[in-house]
Amino acid sequence: MKTECKTNFIKFQPLNNKEIIAAFDGGKITTDAGALLLREIEKRNSFIDDFSKCFTDYRNQEKIEHTITELLAQRIFGICLGYEDLNDHDELRHDPLLAAACDKIDPLGNNRELLRDKGKALAGKSTLNRLELSQEGDLGNERYKKIEANFNAIENYFINVFLKTYPDKNPKEIIIDLDATDDPIHGNQEGKFFHGYYDCYCYLPLYIFCGNYLLGAKLRRSNIDGCEGSIEELERIIPMIREKWPNVRIIIRGDSGFCREKIMNWCENNGVDYIFGLSKNDRLKKMIEKEMIEAKFEYKKTIQPAKIYKDFKYKTLDSWSKERRVIGKAEYLELGENPRFIVTTLKEDEIEAKKLYEEIYCARGDMENRIKEQQLYLFADRTSTAYMRSNQLRLWFSCVAYVILNELRIHGLKGTECEKYQCDNIRLKLLKIGAAVKISVRRIYISLSESYPYKAMFLRVMENIFASTA
Repeated sequence: MKTECKTNFIKFQPLNNKEIIAAFDGGKITTDAGALLLREIEKRNSFIDDFSKCFTDYRNQEKIEHTITELLAQRIFGICLGYEDLNDHDELRHDPLLAAACDKIDPLGNNRELLRDKGKALAGKSTLNRLELSQEGDLGNERYKKIEANFNAIENYFINVFLKTYPDKNPKEIIIDLDATDDPIHGNQEGKFFHGYYDCYCYLPLYIFCGNYLLGAKLRRSNIDGCEGSIEELERIIPMIREKWPNVRIIIRGDSGFCREKIMNWCENNGVDYIFGLSKNDRLKKMIEKEMIEAKFEYKKTIQPAKIYKDFKYKTLDSWSKERRVIGKAEYLELGENPRFIVTTLKEDEIEAKKLYEEIYCARGDMENRIKEQQLYLFADRTSTAYMRSNQLRLWFSCVAYVILNELRIHGLKGTECEKYQCDNIRLKLLKIGAAVKISVRRIYISLSESYPYKAMFLRVMENIFASTA
């Protein structure tokens, strides 16, 4: 009897007289061997393990095959590796290296209880979907959705991670950035509103960062003022920081969307400094009229952008309760006048106007890069479920992925050419590595691609990770 070959070959254009053929028969091969780095970061910091403590599991523990920690690790590592959709996990569940990264004792899935699950060590999309869609309350009588997320605990989790991992263990001063962005939505989702500025139906998440460290991410409806909820977040965050660092000076920084009397008044009453952008108006422009004439004269003389700063006291006609320090920038460019203003509690004898504007206030632009990493590269905008609660949870999954990659960047990439890479480049150069996975009784052997072009950098990153926790 003839043996029938079932291998499906793929034929490509020949090279001279040589055929080029391919087949999916290489064995257990992964394209994400860099997940080993993510596992090392997790093992040294317990980011996901601590995150899992914010969830309550009402499932029968004798009948489950995936713990909460394993489910969260699979979902969050998947985001780090570039897999934004739950549907991706129906194929990822076959990957033995990802299973090993998630600490699955049986990474090949040979010992799964059901025959249909044999060879699939990880959870499928339906199981992960139940994790995301669980509601709050007593879930003991629920049939499927039996995992409850404690939102208050998750909000505090990010502050605790910041306090644990911030490199300066007794900082004299920290700057906390506030910013809002648009998160376009599609379909008839809960919280759907049209936002005139962004010209689309969207959510309006509030992000809070301290440098590269994420302190909070709040999903909000878009039919609100951009600063709404900021005071509530500060009332939660500031006491936690001061409990750890009682003598630290805290400066809040934001654009003109956060320049509101209630926030400034709260900061002044709670010993918190601030620097906010201030929307221009005719009164403000009148106060730097002389400086603008000088800037225009300088521009005409040099044909180079010219700017002159003015430091003065200012109070609005109605909305402000008191006079405050304002810095005006009289700038003249090729397109004409470009006046800008900021308001601050920092004193003139402490920092002069030009330095305050250019070195302190303008540095807030780096936060926009952090938001871009979240939205574009870690899929924080993948808020496509029908409910705001589950979309908030998805946003937080993205945030934990950011925490892990940021820790990899700060400690692993230190001193390398990738030191300031954003998440997409870290993923491309350090996580997307081809490797064969060989599993025996005694060990898991990862045979990394010999042609991987960043071998030296990968080894340097591992040395840095080991050194940072030595």
